Amino acid sequence: MLPEDEPYSFQPQWQQALQRIRAALGQVRTWMLVTIAGIVVGLVLAWLRPVTYTARLSFVVEDSKTGGGSIMSALAGQFGFDIGSLSGGASGVLAGDNVLELVRSQHLIKKTLLTPIDSNKQYSLADLYADTYGWKEKWKNSSKVGKQVDFTPGHSTFGRLGDSLLQRIIKQIGEKELSIAKPDRKLGFFEMQTTMRNEQLSQLFCKRLLQESADFYIETKTRRLSTNVKRLQAKADSLQYALNRKTYSAADASRMLLDVNPAYTAPEVTAEISSRDKVVQGTIYAEIVKNLEISRTALIQETPTVQVVDTPELPLKKNEWHWWMAAAAGGTIGFVGSVLLLAWFYRKPV
Repeated sequence: MLPEDEPYSFQPQWQQALQRIRAALGQVRTWMLVTIAGIVVGLVLAWLRPVTYTARLSFVVEDSKTGGGSIMSALAGQFGFDIGSLSGGASGVLAGDNVLELVRSQHLIKKTLLTPIDSNKQYSLADLYADTYGWKEKWKNSSKVGKQVDFTPGHSTFGRLGDSLLQRIIKQIGEKELSIAKPDRKLGFFEMQTTMRNEQLSQLFCKRLLQESADFYIETKTRRLSTNVKRLQAKADSLQYALNRKTYSAADASRMLLDVNPAYTAPEVTAEISSRDKVVQGTIYAEIVKNLEISRTALIQETPTVQVVDTPELPLKKNEWHWWMAAAAGGTIGFVGSVLLLAWFYRKPV
């Protein structure tokens, strides 16, 4: 018979590890110095790390129920029938998870940054951002820029230099300070957060970015129907003006028939033509008005709603490292790291 193998045990490795740790703890001076250094580093980092403020906003998008805003769906809706729901909901720019990319788009971030802080309309969110982060002073003293750079509200371009600096702000916000997510995939709620060094800037940017996104979506979604409504409204107004003039003309022609000489037929023909033109223009005007109301109904049904659930209110959440937490974290990391490093150094049993 073959001899049985001895049962494997972790006892030797465990004893060796304990011996290394005891030897490491014996180096009191070394690990104390490293622990103190860790505390100092933690305090320095807490002092250097800027305080930031987080603005949180949640909203829900209620899209239209019509199948693309068709005229037939709008006409059926006037009689209480919703045939648009039979073909499913329409997909839009904010439909589904497209909102996650739309809100982070550079175009909307730029439009938001170029909105004025107050009614003076001389100081934009981009100016406040650059001042808060000390970039304006840095640009002014830089050899590459060397001048004061302002982002006046109402302007879309600021030259090659100004646009490049504005792009830097947009890039930092989109990559580091703006986040939007869908907390629950089964629900239609979205949550947006902005974390910046200025409390007012964080709040205003978060609220205005959603407003710019909602306006962009509604304008894009309803552009075709809005154009159609404006065109039909212009036709209806012109036809109404022409019909009013034709009504007065027909009334004058009818009044002239009361005292006309029976030998003359021209007044009767004029009255007949005026009456006929009035009927034709009245019929056309009635059709235009009917189509206008149908288009207005379709526009109302197609216009989505972006409803804000939670809005950021002052004071915002303040993100900072307390000195005692930073000192404790630095000291703990220094102590544990020094002990493990010394234990690795004493690889041979003592």
